[in-house]
Amino acid sequence: MTQALPKTKLVTFEEFVQWKPDGGRYELHDGVIVEMTQPTGPHENIIGFLALEISVDIKRLNLPYFIPKTALVKPPENEAGYSPDVLLINRSNLINEPFWEKQSTVSQSDSIPCVIEVVSTNWRTDYYTKRGMYEEIGIQEYWIVDYLALAGKSFIGNSKQPTISIYSLVEGEYQVSQFRGSDQIISTIFPELNLTAEQIFQAGNTTR
Repeated sequence: MTQALPKTKLVTFEEFVQWKPDGGRYELHDGVIVEMTQPTGPHENIIGFLALEISVDIKRLNLPYFIPKTALVKPPENEAGYSPDVLLINRSNLINEPFWEKQSTVSQSDSIPCVIEVVSTNWRTDYYTKRGMYEEIGIQEYWIVDYLALAGKSFIGNSKQPTISIYSLVEGEYQVSQFRGSDQIISTIFPELNLTAEQIFQAGNTTR
């Protein structure tokens, strides 16, 4: 669930990062500052699990990637700034990023191999808005982890099962592959990642 803060006017990205307090989690959506509500425990369990599994592969393969804590993603032609649940950054391109040094923000596809969003009640933002913006930036891979099957049937099917949708960039447009249950996750960024959809979903199960 997201809540727009009371503002009398739209703000630019520069105004947003100057205003943004240290506490809390905020995003900028088309000039509107949005406060992100505190995620649930299962939501955080999945984020932590994925960050750990991906970090192990980064280290094992000696890749120039890291996962920051609070960095933002800015679409180049939009007054927006997103705070993904898991953001993979290619440190070798940070020298070319105009917003990195002072604002810990990336905006170029060469800096962002992959973004992961774990779905909460604002699922439309993940499936509609962010998918379009991440495609526009040219991010190679975008994961949507819908562990509660919250999205509409047009996105995850009539059976409404927990689903991981991985959008891969092909000739400038996203093509989606979906994974459920015992399906092995297939990632172009991490082709050797040994995970099933169910393993990811079970990370959010605090009673396991």
